[in-house]
Amino acid sequence: MKPLYPLFADLAGRRGLVVGGGSVAERKVRSLLRCGAKVLVGAPRLTATLRHWADDGCLAHLPGPFDPGWLAAVWLVIAATGDRRVNAQVKAAADERNVLANVVDDPVLSSFQVPAVVDRSPLVIAVSSSGVAPVLARRVREQMEALFDASLGELAALAGQHRQAIRQAYPDPGARCRFYDWLYDGPVLAQLRRGDSTGAEQRLRNRVAAAATGEAPLERRVTWITVFPEEPGRLTLDELRAMNEADVLVHECGLPARFLDMARRDADRRPIARLAGDPASRALAACAGYRRAVILLAGQGA
Repeated sequence: MKPLYPLFADLAGRRGLVVGGGSVAERKVRSLLRCGAKVLVGAPRLTATLRHWADDGCLAHLPGPFDPGWLAAVWLVIAATGDRRVNAQVKAAADERNVLANVVDDPVLSSFQVPAVVDRSPLVIAVSSSGVAPVLARRVREQMEALFDASLGELAALAGQHRQAIRQAYPDPGARCRFYDWLYDGPVLAQLRRGDSTGAEQRLRNRVAAAATGEAPLERRVTWITVFPEEPGRLTLDELRAMNEADVLVHECGLPARFLDMARRDADRRPIARLAGDPASRALAACAGYRRAVILLAGQGA
């Protein structure tokens, strides 16, 4: 497969065509409508839901078999007819007009792919297998659904609401980057996860206001995690999240690589001999100077 260029498109107010009127087409139309696109549906017949949307003016129905003229002034087209001959006609007509085309479940005919999506709006995470393994992409998306909770969307929205104030308070890009690290890794996100959106916003406001008199010291966090090599499933969601956010991973020598690979790819790795004697001081010394640290220990019997 050729490498694909990842792209998030603004379709608000722009025309998108779906060829086909069945249940698959219905799912594609739903996604386009959610993005604010002006949707055209070309098909001899429509599902009850598509017919309802057409009657309500949510979409325009183009009745009959596929007509290349339907592609006039559209940005993209999705072919969902279930008939490869018709889908190929749609793709050929799209290519002639330089219109992006997706043929459902047919990466060979498609010029763009629709990824599996983890929606934490305004944060959106897309997973693609370039169309060759959509079930695998779906399984990865399911795992990411569990890893990235809904509070991340709230955090992104909160950062967007105060973006201008943050830029004014932190004109230096480096200082602004450190602020966003604090915002994403610190108490604001923790409060959102507890359902305290008012307190989270107030803490953000206080931090921005404090920038006028000098940036407050950055908070450090050290997470101790005990792993059992024969039972990797015992890691909790909070422990997995801490490993994904860590700047440094301090770990006992000899731990299986599958545990170390769970940490951020760019996190520093600092192996130490099996903890004995004064384990706390040695482990903490190894992560000195880092803001977010994980200390990985082997459980008894490892």
